[in-house]
Amino acid sequence: MFNWQQIQADLLAGASLTQEQARALADYPDTAALAAVAGPLRDRGFRNVITYSRKVFIPLTQLCRDVCHYCTFAQTPKKIGQPFMSVEQVLDICHQGARQGCQEALFTLGEKPELRYNAARRALEELGFADTLSYLRHVASRVLEETGLLPHINAGCMTAAEIAGLRTVSASMGIMLESASPRLCEKGMPHYGSPDKDPAVRLQTLELAGQAAVPFTSGILIGIGETRLERIESLLALRAVHERHGHLQEVIVQNFRAKPGTLMASAPEPDLDDLLWTIAVARLVFGRDMSIQAPPNLSPGVLPQLVAAGINDWGGVSPLTPDHVNPEAPWPHLDQLARETLSAGKYLDQRLTIYPAYASDAERWLDPAVRPAVLRHSDAEGFARRDNWVPGQEQAIPDTDARLLHGDPADAAVADDLRGIFERCRAGGELEEADIARLFQVRGAEFAWVVRRADELRQQVNGNVVSYIVNRNINYTNVCYFKCQFCAFSKGKHNEELRGRPYDISGEEIAGRCIEAWTRGATEVCMQGGIHPDYTGQTYLDILHTVRAATPGMHVHAFSPLEVYQGATTLGIDIETFLRRLKEAGLNTLPGTAAEVLHDDVRRVLCPDKLDTAQWLEVIEAAHRVGLRTTATIMYGHIDQPHHWARHLWHIRELQRRSGGFTEFVPLPFVHMEAPMYLRGRARRGPTFREAVLMHAVARLTLHGLIDNIQASWVKMGEQGVAACLDAGVNDLGGTLMNESITRAAGSGHGQEWAPAFMEQQIIAAGRQPCMRTTLYQQVSPERRAAAFSALPLAEVHNAGAGKRERSKRLVPVVAVPLDFQDELQDMGHLVYQQVMLMAACN
Repeated sequence: MFNWQQIQADLLAGASLTQEQARALADYPDTAALAAVAGPLRDRGFRNVITYSRKVFIPLTQLCRDVCHYCTFAQTPKKIGQPFMSVEQVLDICHQGARQGCQEALFTLGEKPELRYNAARRALEELGFADTLSYLRHVASRVLEETGLLPHINAGCMTAAEIAGLRTVSASMGIMLESASPRLCEKGMPHYGSPDKDPAVRLQTLELAGQAAVPFTSGILIGIGETRLERIESLLALRAVHERHGHLQEVIVQNFRAKPGTLMASAPEPDLDDLLWTIAVARLVFGRDMSIQAPPNLSPGVLPQLVAAGINDWGGVSPLTPDHVNPEAPWPHLDQLARETLSAGKYLDQRLTIYPAYASDAERWLDPAVRPAVLRHSDAEGFARRDNWVPGQEQAIPDTDARLLHGDPADAAVADDLRGIFERCRAGGELEEADIARLFQVRGAEFAWVVRRADELRQQVNGNVVSYIVNRNINYTNVCYFKCQFCAFSKGKHNEELRGRPYDISGEEIAGRCIEAWTRGATEVCMQGGIHPDYTGQTYLDILHTVRAATPGMHVHAFSPLEVYQGATTLGIDIETFLRRLKEAGLNTLPGTAAEVLHDDVRRVLCPDKLDTAQWLEVIEAAHRVGLRTTATIMYGHIDQPHHWARHLWHIRELQRRSGGFTEFVPLPFVHMEAPMYLRGRARRGPTFREAVLMHAVARLTLHGLIDNIQASWVKMGEQGVAACLDAGVNDLGGTLMNESITRAAGSGHGQEWAPAFMEQQIIAAGRQPCMRTTLYQQVSPERRAAAFSALPLAEVHNAGAGKRERSKRLVPVVAVPLDFQDELQDMGHLVYQQVMLMAACN
């Protein structure tokens, strides 16, 4: 017995419609009631986002052996200028599309025209191909290789071999089922005389595509003579094949449009209620997670109603090419589409031809030849990158993000679950990983809202003060036997093709750089390096001995957890004992680097021979136990996803609850330009601007009450990126750095130093109050500030070539120069001062 109230309760509780319940909907005419369930069900799967794909439409051939009675796309040879588009014509359209921000090349073509037309056979022979699909494969490969657009192929019915061949040159494929009813193939019906419209044949193609793990599109065409029950049977047939293979990424509900010159020119079109009823039923049949699409150009003026009925996608929209299947229906302008989507309470975002869930599982769903192109176009969730902003290059804030950040998001546009998460953050309550991941998924007005809430907490904790430290980076060697896939700094057998030569500096060079840093107002040296095969734990003790001898007053912030772990191992002692020795030798704090992403699924790919998550946490917690405070970092934007970031922040949050030893959290966006894994097509181009801003904002929210300082890396974010982050929860800009080299090795163009005057200029321009600080967030002395603002230009550094054996890092014997005499020497100029100090250290 049909019980609508029970069905809607079950659906909203997460149950699926049975086949009997679905069929019973054929006699349930209350469209408003169906939509009242379909809309909220859609929101549970897709939240506030409606997607579209920015595409070019490529009608490779309009010859077709089928004769569908409603179609004007298919033509005879006499009515077209050439049987097939040339490769050059296709590439020209795709290049134009790429310049207009398109990322999809939609190939639509008639089915197997060579089986009907001599003209098609002759044209293929002249082109050098045996059949249409062979030519299609060639053209699609050229598009992928030469334009970067991702081919989506609608080639009709295919064999397993044809699908396998096209999978190597496309990101997705599709075939409209249209209807599972064989009745429509009978004489007098729209599919009569069209052998490729046999439902069994089309469903077989869908089955083969599932077996081949092809992200696939299908759907139904309504209003061509089918009954409502037949529509539901068609949807159930699609659901059944998807349940076997999981490959249907969208189901299209397309309304028939009568076209002059066809056998169905006078046939009635489905009215709006019929379309809305079918959309709602499709959502109920497929549930919360299936993308349900309706073409916007076929229903102008009523798009908010389609959203309310349960769609979450508009399909492909082109700023360049017409809809060749429905030429009478122009695409809406994208600004108009965004406005109408917003009027329905949703945010229009761009996807790729491959949907986010499938792009995020590329190893399963994409051929290896296609993955690099998809990665180049993707953000961390598999949506489309909408702009060319990347870390490490000074660029304007993308227009879309700028409008959102500078606008006034209405609270009404923010979901209740987000409000609840924020309240728990503000109160210091419990957070699950899923809560943190949800914060990373915000888009549109919700993105702007989260950023503003983060800045509110920054204001509450830090006021208008923005701090920074005058420090120097010293990377004593770039030789490393670890095989981190992202690192463009280290040199070893696994990355000999990267720029720069291997080096290993001496203790005298370390001392000289420390002395120069002190004369230039530094209060900290930050020291890390590659893991040289000849380094032992004694190497790190010697480095500390040298720094202490050269600059007794300098704060030593040194040694990644990986270096600590390796040092302890080479000395045959436990980590805590080694940390105590380092502390006794003069180590003050540790950088929380080498964390990358604290999720072993990522680390197994990113840094397979490095510390795993548990080992990194073990070193950091041991440091906190012996009284060494540390920073915490995340290096993100490569192969990672929001749930990985959520796990990372959860680990940091829980460790801080136990130990309280973190001083700050530092997001480090992946700089891709020279990174080995990017050059080999295995990583994205760093985070998008939205993701970079969100990382700082979400860190502020989730670490509220635990870690007060959220830092932005100027060397990665640049001037405009830093300014945006200062409005997203950031209160610290880190160090002036002097000789930053690791990020520059990866291709960053933001320089090696932000001098104090420039640093404070940026802070003041953002409307904040600058504060020169120490490593532990105390104000520096007037003497240090004066030295920093009167610093002479940096001397050129000298990186001695590396050998198999390490260069000594220890200065012996040592005579320390008293601090008061060091101050007097500074008046002589930093080069004289440096020479005197080195003479004292080496005599």
